[in-house]
Amino acid sequence: MRKVVKFGGSSLASASQFEKVGAIVRAESSRRYVVPSAPGKRHSKDTKVTDMLYGCYALAEEDKDFQHELGLIRERYEEIIEGLSLTLSLDQEFSVIEKNFKAHAGKDYAASRGEYLNAIVMAAYLGFAFIDAAEVVFFKENGEFDAQRTNEVLGERIKNMENVVIPGFYGANPDGSIRTFSRGGSDITGSIVAKAVHADVYENWTDVSGFLIADPRIIPNPEKIETITYRELRELSYMGASVLHEESIFPVRSEGIPINIRNTNEPDNSGTWIVESTCQKPKFVITGIAGKRGFCSVNIEKDMMNSEIGFGRKVLQAFEDNGISFEHVPSGIDTITVFVHQDEFMDKEQNVVSALHRIADPDMVDIEGDLALIAVVGRGMKSTRGTAGRIFAALAHANINVRMIDQGSSELNIIIGVRDEDFDAAIRAIYNMFVLVQL
Repeated sequence: MRKVVKFGGSSLASASQFEKVGAIVRAESSRRYVVPSAPGKRHSKDTKVTDMLYGCYALAEEDKDFQHELGLIRERYEEIIEGLSLTLSLDQEFSVIEKNFKAHAGKDYAASRGEYLNAIVMAAYLGFAFIDAAEVVFFKENGEFDAQRTNEVLGERIKNMENVVIPGFYGANPDGSIRTFSRGGSDITGSIVAKAVHADVYENWTDVSGFLIADPRIIPNPEKIETITYRELRELSYMGASVLHEESIFPVRSEGIPINIRNTNEPDNSGTWIVESTCQKPKFVITGIAGKRGFCSVNIEKDMMNSEIGFGRKVLQAFEDNGISFEHVPSGIDTITVFVHQDEFMDKEQNVVSALHRIADPDMVDIEGDLALIAVVGRGMKSTRGTAGRIFAALAHANINVRMIDQGSSELNIIIGVRDEDFDAAIRAIYNMFVLVQL
């Protein structure tokens, strides 16, 4: 068995957390490939190392003295090294970092050094080999991730190596300069490594025991999701559920590699399994609830719209011409509604309205803001009658007016539009109906 294990910043924030990680890795010989993040916060008032690096580099960019700030970053690593009783010096690494900061090596380079240094410490602590991600993870000239080259080079480099540590979050441009993924990019690196080594499992260790059915900031102590499919996860992640970087799904999905979300502080907890497909019946009809605020609807009315060929295309062209992407497009016989992000739309709303009249010639255009979208997701919905009816009943009982409902033919999810002010109450009502009461 081969496992790739990725550890988040909170799991590596201090020497004591490193010791927990070491115990986890050593507990199973199959945990052969380790992908660490940069040290996170040790406590609520602490600062992540990545943010410290950004601040330090900002001074360097302005040709100001950054020695104090770089010294504080160095202290974070020395504290970990001393706490682990390692005979490891990072003098050479910090000398190079200082030189490259003075040479304005770039923000991506600065941000990546947190993972780079932490991986060196992790390799020394575990007795594993270290591979710089810049040598095996590649980007194209246009900034896109070069999946094919990465998979080939990484697979060849690592195939005969027993135990390896590879820093997450970054890779190299064609010219050798450093480029980072977006925040949370270490998840992507872990997935890339899992694909390259044909891993049996990709374990993603963080500070939570898997995915929760709903946001714990809205629902106190929500139930954990035991098993979720890639498709369900994609729907929930897109609508705001955050544990795993959504782009990290794709490399392992193509290989059918399951992902196991685990808690570093509760290693005996089985966490959540993310799989391509499963015959396991979900504990509840729904798998999860997630949502986002800050949408607006653009309602377009025109008599005999249904008989006018190309009307929908004309409507969407007005948004495309103004650089605005849409979220959902429910329609009726004489109406079509386009849901968009309000912050993207506000400055261009009158341009869009003018374009709609010019291109589509509607009878009326009406805009409504301050809306929220909620996704109710679950593979169990397909085989259960009356799911939509129960959602409506729950919301009606909570005196919440539904502004939109949209369901795809897959029957995997139902999207509900409500007022922003009803967002929390709507999620609570749906959760109570399907999880607590289970009518």
